[in-house]
Formats: sequence, C-alpha cells, structure tokens
Amino acid sequence: MTTLPLGLVPRGLTREQAAEYCGCESLQAFDDWVRKRIVPGPIPGTKRWDRKAIDRALDRHSGLTEVTSLSWEEWAAQHAD
Repeated sequence: MTTLPLGLVPRGLTREQAAEYCGCESLQAFDDWVRKRIVPGPIPGTKRWDRKAIDRALDRHSGLTEVTSLSWEEWAAQHAD
C-alpha cells in the first residue's frame, strides 16, 4: 500500500519493482541485466534501485542518448564491489 498520489511512481524501487519496471519476466532475468551492467545495481548502502538511473542506463543501451561522462552515482555503482 502506498500513500503516494495516484500516478506518482516511487523513485527508490525494490528489486521486484525494478525488475517489473524494466519489463523483466523474472527476478533472475533482472539480476542478469544488473550483472551484465545493462542497468545499475542498487543505490550503495541500500536495497533500492533508482528509477532515474535505470532510465538513463536503458536510454544509453537503447541508443537514445550518447555516452558521455558518468554521474557520481553511476561511477560509484560501476565500481562497487
């Protein structure tokens, strides 16, 4: 249950929500996308995925935006252990 206004999507998504948001048919498929760096992992120190970071990653992989410099969050996500 959410108290967000109707139509407002939370920015911090659970793994299940992030998988669904990406259109993955299973959590394993989503985990594969994270492992292949198609989408970033969770926000460091959390178990939440940033919806906007997912959008940016998918835009880049789809060729909708040019690959330029990474944001701090994207760099940190790529260099996390």
